[in-house]
Amino acid sequence: MNPRNRKPIFAATAVAALVGAGGGAALYAGLADPSTKTVVREVTVASAQPTANTTTLSVNQIYKRAYQGVVELTVSSTQQSQFGGPQSGQAQGSGFVYDGQGHVVTNAHVIDGASTISVRFWNGATYDAQVVGSDPSTDLAVLKVDAPSSVLHPLTLGDSTRLAVGDGVVAIGSPFGLEDTVTTGIVSALHRKINSPNNYPINDSIQTDAAINHGNSGGPLLNAQGQVIGVNAQIESDSGGNDGVGFAIPSSTVHSIVGQLLGSGKVEHAYLGVSVQSIPASVAGQLGLPAGAEIAEVKSGTPAADAGLHGATGSRVVAGQSYSTGGDVVTAIDGKTITSGDALRAAIEAKSPGNSMSLTYVRDGKSHTVAVKLANRPS
Repeated sequence: MNPRNRKPIFAATAVAALVGAGGGAALYAGLADPSTKTVVREVTVASAQPTANTTTLSVNQIYKRAYQGVVELTVSSTQQSQFGGPQSGQAQGSGFVYDGQGHVVTNAHVIDGASTISVRFWNGATYDAQVVGSDPSTDLAVLKVDAPSSVLHPLTLGDSTRLAVGDGVVAIGSPFGLEDTVTTGIVSALHRKINSPNNYPINDSIQTDAAINHGNSGGPLLNAQGQVIGVNAQIESDSGGNDGVGFAIPSSTVHSIVGQLLGSGKVEHAYLGVSVQSIPASVAGQLGLPAGAEIAEVKSGTPAADAGLHGATGSRVVAGQSYSTGGDVVTAIDGKTITSGDALRAAIEAKSPGNSMSLTYVRDGKSHTVAVKLANRPS
């Protein structure tokens, strides 16, 4: 799959007052037909703790449990147009009610640059929302709505680590203005990697073939027990529409990130300062390298640079795949062997800024070990 075709899935339209030659007004089309209002309803979450359940529900039962928690988000913003004048716009997206205090979870890219945010509930009532916190690195955000408890219907947060390829899933939303649309599919793959709005990887993302279109951003992906196991975020598409390849941020990430946003309004991620590439055992011998995580680039002024780690100096193609060469290959972290770039990224994500980790790496055929103190990832 080509990452450049992965698109956020909220709908945006904007009307700009053009200042300059000609003047007048112009319509700016974002991610959907500007003549179509695209909204997705949000699903409410009853508990921040993942729960286990083995009861399998029908699609109709899942819908009946979830639809009152689904809300539609309307985000207003003002930006500079390409002609230099002010450009006001609206975007629509989804979210779900996270708890009985009126907290709503959505994508960070849905509310990015918002001047006002309104949330429409299942009964038609609309309330203004305030941003509690946003984490572009995982594309998650938490809003707060002062709504009466009678309209708040939180859903249960499920455990995405229990998912298996082939499990049934359900998405509820309003793609292209068609409210309360239910689509079904399966978990097509697990442990996918997608890029966040600030270009950091979001690991362990869920791939699904449930129909997801513009307007589904921030909305829930539900398992067969009606629990939220993902937040719909992106689609892979050449056409800009649903091609049956959608991606959701897993509930395990939601649980961790939302908890931090509710606690302090921000999230801190540990940071080493490298880009890496996996060196599989199947090609390591041909490359003259050990299996592990090769450091492709070391960013200046980072813990990796301070530790003296070296990035790649060249590349080589093996079996049609280009591999970096000349860089340090990390083979163990804190004494535990690793065999991929994903393993290195996961180990860093498990740490907090200020924590130290021991890296064992191979350079020019010789093994070295260095202690590195991790920093806070820049936004």
